[in-house]
Amino acid sequence: MSNDRVRRRLAAVLAADVVGYSRLMGRDEEGTLARLKALRSTLVDPKIVERGGRIVKTTGDGMLVEFPSIVDALCCAVEVQRAMAEQNAEVPQESRIEFRVGVNLGDIITDGEDIHGDGVNIAARLESLAEPGGVCVSQTVVNHVRGKVPFDVRDGGEQVLKNIARPVHVFHIITAASRRDIGSEATTSTPALPDKPSIAVLPFQNMSGDPEQDYFADGMVEEIITALSRIKWLFVIARNSSFTYKGRTVDVKQVGRELGVRYVLEGSIRKAGNRVRITGQLIDAISGAHLWAEHFDGLLEDVFDLQDQVAISVSGVIEPTLQAAEIRRSENRPTNDLAAYDLYLRSVALTFAWERTSVIRAVDLLEQAIKRDPGYGPALALEAMCYQNLHINGWSENQEADRQLSIDFARRAVRVAGDDPIVLSTAAHALGYFEENIHPAIALIDRALELNPSSATSWYRSGTLRLWAGQPELAIQHFEASLRLNPRRGGPGLFGIGLGHFFARRFDRAVELLLQSLQVNPNWGPTYRFLASCYAHMGRLDEARKMIECLRTITPIVVPSVASHWRRAEDRALYFDGLRLAVGE
Repeated sequence: MSNDRVRRRLAAVLAADVVGYSRLMGRDEEGTLARLKALRSTLVDPKIVERGGRIVKTTGDGMLVEFPSIVDALCCAVEVQRAMAEQNAEVPQESRIEFRVGVNLGDIITDGEDIHGDGVNIAARLESLAEPGGVCVSQTVVNHVRGKVPFDVRDGGEQVLKNIARPVHVFHIITAASRRDIGSEATTSTPALPDKPSIAVLPFQNMSGDPEQDYFADGMVEEIITALSRIKWLFVIARNSSFTYKGRTVDVKQVGRELGVRYVLEGSIRKAGNRVRITGQLIDAISGAHLWAEHFDGLLEDVFDLQDQVAISVSGVIEPTLQAAEIRRSENRPTNDLAAYDLYLRSVALTFAWERTSVIRAVDLLEQAIKRDPGYGPALALEAMCYQNLHINGWSENQEADRQLSIDFARRAVRVAGDDPIVLSTAAHALGYFEENIHPAIALIDRALELNPSSATSWYRSGTLRLWAGQPELAIQHFEASLRLNPRRGGPGLFGIGLGHFFARRFDRAVELLLQSLQVNPNWGPTYRFLASCYAHMGRLDEARKMIECLRTITPIVVPSVASHWRRAEDRALYFDGLRLAVGE
């Protein structure tokens, strides 16, 4: 850059990219280019001009745009996505062009007509986090447009972005395109009320005035959900679905309809110094009537007792005959060390960011927590999961060492787990993947489900273990149970159900579900492998080879060298025979 042309200034930056561009080009190169050109000239570019934007540069499948106003930048993004959704309604799913859009407000460096800097880089990273047809923004954007635009947001938590020094708190704008429930058939309509009392615990509002304390409020809600989930007759919606409402002004009746529950618990947390106040109110989501309201004050060192008080009070209102001892956890407290608890909470978000650097940071935090409390079961189990993720995703510097570490931490977690269902299910997943004999892991997951039949996570992990064990029909049932408890997160469940149908030789249904799961995560290599194998077994070799072409844009590993977690030889043969036929071996 020449110094006489370089300037710094604040700007709103929009980054957009076409979802699955390589796949679309592989299917129909000329048609894709023509449709994209038409969309640019008739819809996208005019909206940018209308909102005062300047296209800085374009790539084959994306663009970078600068706006003088963050309100105009965000409105442009949402308007484009809404118009795209309307047009795509008339287009076959496999041919639809969809954008991911990221919007950021930050400091940029100008060099002639080009722009650079963290303000630009963050916008590009946000775009990669957006859902197909969705808009992802930074906390800075939300702060500046609050009260100025009519859009709801869903909190995506802190994310570690590639080449960005500090984690960025991200939010997803709720648009017509991003409201889609990509799930099983059971999630495409309003869920029916279960035949037992049902509840969703919404994210509590952080009233501390410090955004850095959001993790504490989230952790508190998670503990309350866990406490309520221990009540076997109570149907409790999973955390992942409840937290899609974070940061939004919600209608409790609508929440009840969307999640299929009778009761909703909402509240707030105010943390000041060494004291904390929890307020909560229980609402009948059918009638909108307030059934109970209370606040609890205490010291941070008594935080676990406060959690129990809230959970016991709520359950007492729902079912007066409940014995409070069913959710009293004093004898099975995960840890009495608040510093270890804090380290564990910070590691949870990093673990589920699904980025190598995030998982490595989580391992570091968990090691600190375990050093403080060597018998802290949740931290031990989560560390086993971290090493499993490093191994599975090829992020390990030493695959065999990480495999053994995952097994060791999982076994340590089981020894101290007691009756903690999440610790048991997390450890079971790691042991079931790595150990030759899968039956002890299945026994652990069955015990976890017996302790907490309302755990979407345990049902999902049980489905995965049943797939590995060669029980596809039972696996499908367990994945469907997970989706009912967690209706807002259909992608992983769809993938699992699709594999169940694949191993049951129902290839048509498997293709349908795997293609749906691909819409949620188009960069997940195993989906392309199973689709390729599926198409090959169906005799649709052209489509199978297109899946292989798409896979090669993601990873150089087309045919894995081993797949020992699939325990049945006939399952491995079915998978590899189709995959090799697709490759042409």
